[in-house]
Amino acid sequence: MHTGINDIQQLLEGEGYVADRSLSTALYLAIQLRKPLLIEGAAGVGKTEVAKVMARALEADLIRLQCYEGLDATTSLYEWNYQRQLLHIRLQESTDLPLEVKEREIFSEPFLLKRPLLQAITHPKAPVLLIDEVDRADEEWEAFLLEVLSDWQVTIPEIGTIAARHVPYVVLTSNRTRELGDALRRRCLYLWIDFPTYEKELAIVSRKVPGINSELAKQIAAFMQMVRRAKLEKIPGIAETLDWSAALIALHRDHLDRDAVEQTLGVLFKHREDADLLRTQWLDHVLQGLQTVENTNGPWSQDTIDRAADQVLPKVTGSRRP
Repeated sequence: MHTGINDIQQLLEGEGYVADRSLSTALYLAIQLRKPLLIEGAAGVGKTEVAKVMARALEADLIRLQCYEGLDATTSLYEWNYQRQLLHIRLQESTDLPLEVKEREIFSEPFLLKRPLLQAITHPKAPVLLIDEVDRADEEWEAFLLEVLSDWQVTIPEIGTIAARHVPYVVLTSNRTRELGDALRRRCLYLWIDFPTYEKELAIVSRKVPGINSELAKQIAAFMQMVRRAKLEKIPGIAETLDWSAALIALHRDHLDRDAVEQTLGVLFKHREDADLLRTQWLDHVLQGLQTVENTNGPWSQDTIDRAADQVLPKVTGSRRP
């Protein structure tokens, strides 16, 4: 492995993020080439956390722009502080300053409310700019973003052109609720983050959940591998795994059984249909699969879990995975 990539992986692990080589390589190239990194994957697999850990590892400020339907250039770039402008106008009513001077004063930088994109452009040190869930924004805003990523400068009519002092490190995330344009994709490096393997999920749980015993951690990681085979409305990601692990610890559970799972279904599943499907059609089979893995000689692994799942789980046609 390249020394620089190895350094990135060590930085990530030092910040508590379990990273594989593909992620470390993508981050290394994004930093070296100063190109935006587009990360796609299902919700809850750790896309947003990459930018947070990247900021901590680089000792840079994190600036986050949460995208949503209806987001426009003004909301993401800047707005004028109208209340402060009105107050200043009232204070200046009794002065003899020319009208042009008064207008120039209220449309100056002290009256500017910087939104995330302008914050990143004017930041004194290169920040990490997280553009989260970019797929939720409209295509028109995507075209505007493409211009910003290309030039790293914006023009405010009342002030003029403002260019970036330092080009930010940029991470974009997408849950693929809509397809992004080819132009934006070409501008970025690309990384897909899938649901973790058993070994990776076990490492994450062991590292992120204080006080969890090794047997419960193994059962949880194996349980999640099997549950994700079901045809669910919303497949639980690593975020749900960590929440579920913490919930089981809070309930003083040291192993998985039907009662423990049924009491905590609301932590794993946020759709009634998914919880009902697991409770009525899958839970007994998954618990049987865990017992099969426990009876297997040798260490637990993705292969042993897959073989047990093939033996005991219901057959599923089709998939809801992205």
